[in-house]
Amino acid sequence: MTDVHPEHAQLQADRIYLGWQYILLHSDPGPPPKRPSPLEEPADPPGPVDPDLLRRERLQEDMLNKPVRLVRTFMLVLAVLILAAGIAGYLAWPFAIAGLTAAGGVAGICSYALLQGDRAVKYRVLEQQARNERRREERDKELFRAQEEHAQRYREWQDSKERHDRQLSWYAVAVPDEIDRIDVAGGTLPGWSALITLLGATRLYSGGHLTVLDLSEGAIAKDLIELARKGGDDPLVWVLPVDLPKLDLGATLKPEAFADVLAHVVSVSEEHRTTRDLSFDNAILERVLEVLGENATISQVTAALRALAQVGDPRDDLRFGLITATQLERIGTLFGRGVSERVVIERAWALESQLRKLETLGTEAVRLPPARLRVVSMDRQAGAFGNRVLGTYVATALTHILRQSPASDRPWYHTIIVAGADKLRGDVLDRLMDACETSRTGLVLTYRSLTPTVRERLGRGHAAVAFMRLGNAEDARVASEHVGTEHRLELAQLTETISDSLPGLDGGYTSTISQMDDDGAEDRDENLADLAGDITESTEWGRTADKISEKERVLQRSREFLVEPHQLQQLPTTSVIVTDATAQGRRVRLADANPAILTFPKTTLGELEDVREAVLALDPQAQGTDGEPPPNLGPPPPRLDWRKGRQ
Repeated sequence: MTDVHPEHAQLQADRIYLGWQYILLHSDPGPPPKRPSPLEEPADPPGPVDPDLLRRERLQEDMLNKPVRLVRTFMLVLAVLILAAGIAGYLAWPFAIAGLTAAGGVAGICSYALLQGDRAVKYRVLEQQARNERRREERDKELFRAQEEHAQRYREWQDSKERHDRQLSWYAVAVPDEIDRIDVAGGTLPGWSALITLLGATRLYSGGHLTVLDLSEGAIAKDLIELARKGGDDPLVWVLPVDLPKLDLGATLKPEAFADVLAHVVSVSEEHRTTRDLSFDNAILERVLEVLGENATISQVTAALRALAQVGDPRDDLRFGLITATQLERIGTLFGRGVSERVVIERAWALESQLRKLETLGTEAVRLPPARLRVVSMDRQAGAFGNRVLGTYVATALTHILRQSPASDRPWYHTIIVAGADKLRGDVLDRLMDACETSRTGLVLTYRSLTPTVRERLGRGHAAVAFMRLGNAEDARVASEHVGTEHRLELAQLTETISDSLPGLDGGYTSTISQMDDDGAEDRDENLADLAGDITESTEWGRTADKISEKERVLQRSREFLVEPHQLQQLPTTSVIVTDATAQGRRVRLADANPAILTFPKTTLGELEDVREAVLALDPQAQGTDGEPPPNLGPPPPRLDWRKGRQ
């Protein structure tokens, strides 16, 4: 990782990646369309006439013609009786012939009517069969058209399904170019570890330098250190106070700046200190350093303060060579007598009691090899107050070094991460922010809780704010008001499932400084480093990448939620709500800071807006009425591989 290879430069060195946003531009088309099938109807008989239909029609016709049949039968019987009466001589033949003619005529008419009825039955049967045939032909035509439509819909479904299956699902969430600071509010130690590993890895693999000041006492940069080693770098790790003798930070400061640093260190335990008190301590330390000379150590300063405060026997300090007799004499005449002397003695005593925790600073400093990752951490076994003193010293010393450094040509080329920044005083944070802005150094501040000091500075200036899980209800309320409760965010189920399944942080840092000597560092591996592969092999997040990828293929559903306090208290471990101001207003995005997502096949370092523009460029008619692309956008977007960055 000591060389910036072209493949790594494609990570977009000017971009700060905070995670990935889960978005599906193409919705799931669902199951395939069902193939149409013909209606199941009884088959027609093979003969020319349907016997059942003919029987029904004849039965109906017989019922209608029953009176006619009765009339015809009566007339025939009447005709027979008339004929018999004529033959027997009971009826004259002229009358008999007239009766026979009338009865026969009526019977003939009835017979003709019955014959016409039989013809009508046959006609209706044939008509019904013709209608059935026409309906059958229409059904066949309709079935053919439905099958053609089904084939078209199935082809469209196949295209939609292919776009859905091939589409990217994780898009990079990066802060805009004009942002010079990131404030991370809330979060758990595993969540911080994921965010810092992701942010630090993309910084290092794109050619930048990184300094981590870990005040959380949780070893959150442990995975990042392993990742840097895998990439070919040799990180420098200080574990304070054990490595305090080999910490030379601030050794090159001028006496005025050194006095200012020490004055801020002393004020760490006095929350209500005023500028006047700070100036008074600074004046005492400046005069003491003026007596001791430019290369004075902390132990010499504390010896001089003991002499000034008249604490202990100065002959012990003379015997150990911490001060000389001339310096002791000059210290006794630095301030006047009376009330002012009593005030000086009290402040000198307070200064000495605080600075004693730094007495071993730089006493065993060695020449360290260059490294692009430096981690200064606090030992969790040490006292909480002592760690605050050490953290304040490192932060203040870094501030003065940045103030003396020229402005960088590349913003964020050197990035400083302060984990647990709420343990620093507000004025210390302000000075560090100003120094980073002046030197164009990137700054990431993580706050466990939103104290009044933090609230005053949250998002101030050109800063983006990232909210993680907020356990405190009041902090969650403040965060929801800052973001805006009207925003609706989409959370991937994968984020919820994986965040809770990974183990927490264990152990602590292993110091690399204690293993250093003046011979310098070992030879480094100059081989080409692969970020995705290194994350998979050397981080706790990456070692579960296979399991995560498998679950990603299964867990596609997601849920939406409003930015409300109770939702912020239940955010998954790696979820990050990123908010920044744009020309169109405040932009709010939900990201997953899990570094292992970088290894997923459907992850890109391109941002959602860039991919959407590419899709709309391919299909200008794809823009939906609600401003979001509809489910079917034509050709799928081009793959934005993490090794190639934007295309």
